[in-house]
Amino acid sequence: MAARNQSLPERWTRREMLQGSGVALGALVLGAGKARAASDCDGRCYPPPAEAGRQRYTYFDQLPPLRYYQDRNGFLSGVYPPLEHNEMRITFMGSAIPPVRRAQQMMSIFVEVGWDPKRNRALDEFVFDCGSGVAANFGAMEVGYGRMDKVFVTHLHGDHVSDLTHIYCFGCASDRLTPLYVFGPGPSGIRSPRPPHPTYDDGTSAFCRHLREALRWHTESFSFQPTTYAAPYPTPREIQQRWGLPALPAPVADDPWGDGYAMVPVELDWRKVGVAYDNRATGVKITHFPVIHCRKGSIGYKLEWQGLSMIYTGDTKPERVSIEQARNGGRGVDVFVHEMVVPADVWAMQVMHLPKPLPPGLNKQWDESVSRTITVQDSSHTPQGAFGYLLSRIEPRPRLAVATHFPVSDDTVDCAMASVRQHVPDIGPLGERLTFSFDRMVISAYAGGGIVQRRGEVLDFGSSPLPQVYGDEGVPKYHDANGNPDPYAQIDRAQEIEAGPETYCRSGY
Repeated sequence: MAARNQSLPERWTRREMLQGSGVALGALVLGAGKARAASDCDGRCYPPPAEAGRQRYTYFDQLPPLRYYQDRNGFLSGVYPPLEHNEMRITFMGSAIPPVRRAQQMMSIFVEVGWDPKRNRALDEFVFDCGSGVAANFGAMEVGYGRMDKVFVTHLHGDHVSDLTHIYCFGCASDRLTPLYVFGPGPSGIRSPRPPHPTYDDGTSAFCRHLREALRWHTESFSFQPTTYAAPYPTPREIQQRWGLPALPAPVADDPWGDGYAMVPVELDWRKVGVAYDNRATGVKITHFPVIHCRKGSIGYKLEWQGLSMIYTGDTKPERVSIEQARNGGRGVDVFVHEMVVPADVWAMQVMHLPKPLPPGLNKQWDESVSRTITVQDSSHTPQGAFGYLLSRIEPRPRLAVATHFPVSDDTVDCAMASVRQHVPDIGPLGERLTFSFDRMVISAYAGGGIVQRRGEVLDFGSSPLPQVYGDEGVPKYHDANGNPDPYAQIDRAQEIEAGPETYCRSGY
């Protein structure tokens, strides 16, 4: 394991958790491996007796801060901490599983590599999933829209794509004056069981096409502003060659090539392992691979750069392809980001705010909640014991495994660590070889160096990042005779109250 920041805690403090109850340890049988006694799977993790014990995640507060603002003569200003030349930075902008949770937004991670001093930003940057609520964290972490032009979607569930609407709609109003590329799986190919048994076009291209049209009113209404650069944008063929794309990119609608409202899907074959992105200029290669989640058509990604590697599986049941990708031909991976869910009874216990699980047959609502959660788990997710089993099958072990899509709090994390240790006894204390993601958690892996975990320290009431524009802006779609923005082109001014001596000041004051 690489060096950890010495200020991090060496051991997890239970903080009065699980008082008055023993912690039995759960597990999951996945075919191969040692058979487990039935009693091993009958464990329960009880929460603290007081509700307050479930309302904190102490570990996040113990991480050293990475400050995303600075004090300038008594004024707080936004500042993005630059990366080291050999740094791969993974920031969790969202980390939760539905239903919505105020402490955690839905899934999204932002991955950056290296540093480009000329543009004052990372050498290459990627968004992996963008679920509801994450745009606020991107803004607080000083990540502008111009840095969010490549979005890699694992699957098309709302908790992984909802804020794509926000990223797309408001990008041009800020500094994304180039196309939005959306990488994701192709159609599932599943035939509907209902007559006339259609096969839906449910892949990324269809999603982008319909989303773009659904947002037509927004994009037209904002097009009195520049939405592109004046300089010619590289051709589709040039982009394909620069980025090593599997197909020639093309917008889904009539937006001009190179325009900020051009939405460009890059559809990937979810049935096989393949290359999604291979940029020789920056050295980043991204591979996609199939996972198992809810419906055919979910994928994970592996990013490699300068000898560093990270995997993000998205949502998946326990499966073998992720294990093989994490083995990485015997080289292993530096950071392995994989989903984990709590056991069904823990989930029901949390939702119903109960001190411990109820016996079957005592409460109908309890029984239905547990049954429903088991059904979802069977179709879609990796329980905490299964997560431990997966780690036990990966050799060499990831330098740092990250459980995500998980409702973190002191009690759920402690319970999950116990389950993982059943399969990986040498996993060490929380944060050493295994950590649990939380919004604004920052993980930095260094080529030839260590891995450091930090927490992003932000301004809760800060404004959006300062736009970074890298050239002259083009003529907006709705412009006056001189090619300048025309804010009046699309509105009826008959009932307008104009600024003047008897009304209000045009300055806004």
